[in-house]
Amino acid sequence: MNIAGETPRRVLYPSSAAYFSMEMGLDFAIPTYSGGMGVLAGDTLRAAADMGIPMVGVTLLYRQGQFRQHLDSQGIQSESPASWSPKQLLEPLPARVSIDMQGRTIHLCAWRYQVRGVTGHSVPVYLLDTALAENLRFDQTLTDHLYGGDEYYRLCQEVILGLGGVVMLRSLGYGSFETYHMNEGHAALVPLALLEEQTGGRDLSRVTSADIEMVRRLCVFTVHTPVAAGHDRFSLELVGRVLGPERTRLLLSVEGCRDDVLDLSCLAASFSHHVNAVSSRHAEISRDMFPNRTLHPITNGVHALTWTAPSFREVYDRHIPEWQRDNVYLRYAVRIPLEEIQRAHALAKRELLREVEQRTGVGLDPGAMTIGFARRATAYKRADLVFSSLDRLKEISRQVGPLQLIFGGKAHPRDAAGKAIIQRIFEAAAALGGSVHVVYLEEYDMALARYLCSGVDLWLNTPQRPLEASGTSGMKAALNGVPTLSVLDGWWLEGHVEGVTGWSIGNGLDEAGPGDDASSLYNKLEYVVLPMYYGRPSAYAEVMRSAIALNGSFFNTHRMLQQYLLNAYMPGE
Repeated sequence: MNIAGETPRRVLYPSSAAYFSMEMGLDFAIPTYSGGMGVLAGDTLRAAADMGIPMVGVTLLYRQGQFRQHLDSQGIQSESPASWSPKQLLEPLPARVSIDMQGRTIHLCAWRYQVRGVTGHSVPVYLLDTALAENLRFDQTLTDHLYGGDEYYRLCQEVILGLGGVVMLRSLGYGSFETYHMNEGHAALVPLALLEEQTGGRDLSRVTSADIEMVRRLCVFTVHTPVAAGHDRFSLELVGRVLGPERTRLLLSVEGCRDDVLDLSCLAASFSHHVNAVSSRHAEISRDMFPNRTLHPITNGVHALTWTAPSFREVYDRHIPEWQRDNVYLRYAVRIPLEEIQRAHALAKRELLREVEQRTGVGLDPGAMTIGFARRATAYKRADLVFSSLDRLKEISRQVGPLQLIFGGKAHPRDAAGKAIIQRIFEAAAALGGSVHVVYLEEYDMALARYLCSGVDLWLNTPQRPLEASGTSGMKAALNGVPTLSVLDGWWLEGHVEGVTGWSIGNGLDEAGPGDDASSLYNKLEYVVLPMYYGRPSAYAEVMRSAIALNGSFFNTHRMLQQYLLNAYMPGE
């Protein structure tokens, strides 16, 4: 596959892929992502560039991003648009295409961002934009907000991503790809665009099973959400209004519509020859949502070079020069002297505490055990679990060693429970006073994540089992020698080796109440983690080194993409 407008570069893999995702974390300055799934998409493309995979990305432009977070002194969140200037960071393309939606024409243009890898290969990403004068005023706003608006707005965006994305790729000179990868159900209308191409303009009522099978052989679907309520579902009345009766009748004929509702994840699964979950546990608990499909596990990863602090990059470059090209080489971190691990971590911690002070005016103690927690602020992630007993937390800090905690994470504007959790953390911080210092950093994004994941001493994760599909924040921490203390869910079931890569909260896969998990959390801090951190620093450094060698070498997007290539993009080859 030739990359349109690109100088030919070394391609290491024969399988070409178009990767569609509603959000993508491409650059710290481009707010086209909201959380882990978008950052994963960006990391996937960065790995593809490193590995020389002929891939392109497709997403929406989001002129207003998701939102900027503002927290007052009580932790009450407010929001404002995350406006930015595409022309300063992206290349505008002359191509113009149109799609039919609700009986009217929607015109699209595209902007290009180049993801460049360590091998010299580039992966282009095309960001679709409807802010064109020839569109109706409302239609010009359809690519403004990530996860904004009502159901109608969301469905229109998904039509633009799926149907508009395929049409745009053809306009840019791309022929067919070997693989069309749908990252979550938001991209589920890509197969509909391929079917329209496959039929060559014939009446869609004449689509054959052979046509559908031809499209199915091209499509791959990754599901991220472990509960049915988290998947996009639209009434058939709305679908018919937006897509028209002919397309709606076609969708009714495949496994994706039930009870007068179009479930986009079921639609994507029915049109894909390979469907995967994002961890082994996620595959187990999600199979009931896709009863007629095999759900394969391909555990998420993170892009190692992006998420490794400068101080650790220097150590790896010196001891493991192959690591940037092939992250598996991080396995050899076992031979890095412990004092170099400690020194690199001290530098990363110093950078984090400097950033905290610049943002908040709060000076934290570089010698105190510093715990990090940064996730999307929503109820099931239970960011406030560590504050279940303030008296116990004070006692641990007084008797064993000082503790300080740094939090980050946005709540969706309509997530009242998530906003309430942020407020409870502020209340706990005030109640703890100087006994345990607590800082909540607003505007948690990729730039801040690099400081936080590398600079804390311990990464905390407390989701309600079994709702953590994978999680990737602890993977970023592991690349920087930061051990994890987490509930056994998502990726941690695979990465956890007790006392070697970190520590567990709770007992196995059994569901536990918040009181049980809080008690386990406090016990691990009081009797295991803090005594080692303060009393046996060399032993703690060994855990740090093992986190790099065991988790950093595996939970990365180089390994993840290799699995996609072997099991999904080129099955049986």
